[in-house]
Amino acid sequence: QVQLVESGGGLVQAGGSLRLSCAASGNIFSINLMGWYRQVPGKQRELVARIFSGGSTVYADSVKGRFTISRDNAKNTVYLQMNSLKPEDTAVYYCRIVVDTTTSTSDLWGQGTQVTVSS
Repeated sequence: QVQLVESGGGLVQAGGSLRLSCAASGNIFSINLMGWYRQVPGKQRELVARIFSGGSTVYADSVKGRFTISRDNAKNTVYLQMNSLKPEDTAVYYCRIVVDTTTSTSDLWGQGTQVTVSS
């Protein structure tokens, strides 16, 4: 069994920064994909950024140049550094990890963390 624990959300003024973390623990053999998504009420969950096992990254156009995704393979943790935050970045942020255990592959989501950017 694998568990995800997110942390780092909060309230920040426009132009400020936050760093989100998502740590995976449990029976992990390898982690394939790690990513961050966000959702606001009434809208679909959208990709913010993802990072593959080889280190390549993908970003939503709306966050390019402001957000940076990274991973620490030794800690099974993915980070999202968010700079120059805007009010439109306000959302619940979810991490997503595709993990191989010794018996199966699982696509897991974190519990979500609220990010609120005030103008």
